[in-house]
Amino acid sequence: MEFLRQTLGSDKLDGIFNIPQSWRNRKVEVIILPLPDELPEAKHEVCIGFLDGPPLPDSFFDPLPEEDLQAWGL
Repeated sequence: MEFLRQTLGSDKLDGIFNIPQSWRNRKVEVIILPLPDELPEAKHEVCIGFLDGPPLPDSFFDPLPEEDLQAWGL
């Protein structure tokens, strides 16, 4: 794989990168790698609230029995 590697003063990168304060006025090494021609498609699947697992049974959404509600003071 081809790449470019160069050492230069961090002031040359000002305006291109947000250089940390500790790197200011120092020599830094810059490495440039090409991206592949075809990037894999990003997954747009979003799972909120539950990890992958079996689906919840329908009874999960049933109200609690009256004795359970009384035990919790509801």
